[in-house]
Amino acid sequence: MTAFNRRSFIKTAGIGSTFMGLAGNVHAMGFSPSNKNKNILPRWRGFNLLDFYTSKPLVFPRQNKMNQSTEDDFRWMSEWGFDFVRIPVQYPCYINFDAGNDQNKRISPDEVVDFNEQAIEEIEKLVYLANKYGLHASLNLHRVPGFCINAGFNEPYNLWKDNEAQQALYAHWDMWARRFKNVSGKNLSFDLINEPCFREDMNDQFGKRLAIDGELYRKIVRGCQEVILKQNADRLVLADGNNGGGTVTPELRDLKVAQSCRGYYPGDVSHYKAPWVWKNPEDAPVPVWPGMINGKNYSRNNLEEFYRPWIELVEQGIGVHCGECGCYKETPHEVFISWMTDVLGILTENNIGWAFWNFRGDFGVIDSGRKDIEYEDWNGHKLDRKMLEMLRKH
Repeated sequence: MTAFNRRSFIKTAGIGSTFMGLAGNVHAMGFSPSNKNKNILPRWRGFNLLDFYTSKPLVFPRQNKMNQSTEDDFRWMSEWGFDFVRIPVQYPCYINFDAGNDQNKRISPDEVVDFNEQAIEEIEKLVYLANKYGLHASLNLHRVPGFCINAGFNEPYNLWKDNEAQQALYAHWDMWARRFKNVSGKNLSFDLINEPCFREDMNDQFGKRLAIDGELYRKIVRGCQEVILKQNADRLVLADGNNGGGTVTPELRDLKVAQSCRGYYPGDVSHYKAPWVWKNPEDAPVPVWPGMINGKNYSRNNLEEFYRPWIELVEQGIGVHCGECGCYKETPHEVFISWMTDVLGILTENNIGWAFWNFRGDFGVIDSGRKDIEYEDWNGHKLDRKMLEMLRKH
């Protein structure tokens, strides 16, 4: 186990040096954008893996096998033609912190940067296993010091207000950049902060979220980018869209980081009856596609309007990828397929890749628990063949 000296990092990080543009990084990694109207990122297609999607420190040997990816998972993804995995990580799982039975215990600032070597090695192994099967891995900090779009963990400070939280975030990315400094940009990218927003108390089915001030977000992205590029000047950096991932951030354009959108619009379709969204899931209006939901008419035209700012970003020469998309298992399967075909059709037509949430589980192609489909037996798992073939076409 390795303790990290936070004060030493803050003194030596030297935030403020020169940046390389994304276009230069993309060329250095061997990606060759044809013109400004084409996405300068590869059209990566794949899945989110939830192995480290937990705010509880990892305990060894690991007992909960539910979200742990297997080598077969990577083999199947590769054989089916996918080439990308996003790995959302909540930072408490790789630090030395034990709340014991006190779920309200607040982590201290020093514990936030006290890294657990064994846990970090487990995350490294997952990245390397993805690379073994030809999959690009995007390491995402889903919970960062001082912020997560989800509740369930007591932070010692607020990322959007406290400099100490921002310096701790830079320390985390400095650590990851050092660990992976010799890994090719073709194999690994860094996705800085999952779905930035001011997250206040949930007061409706989709929560109350406010966009972060663009200049503040730019400052934090720039600080992360600097410590990363010091270790590997070719590392591709992605910044999630503002306001929970849905909004383009124009203030980032001069930094030339790529931006990551979401494929959850409208939420009445993607998160029908999702218990973390609806206080009473039975109140959720039954989705259709296309058609009228809760008094509003939806169609592919609405989707095209929603994604227009992201398409314009591609046309301006900024890389765009859809880091999360998909549909909770309660949405009627035919509605899901019809809606998702339109979403992926628009992304595909504009050379924007995507990553489903998730591979196995409630949103997944395997073992989703949907009740309105006939599964195919697949090596002891339940495969949604219709969903798989729809994904492979895009």
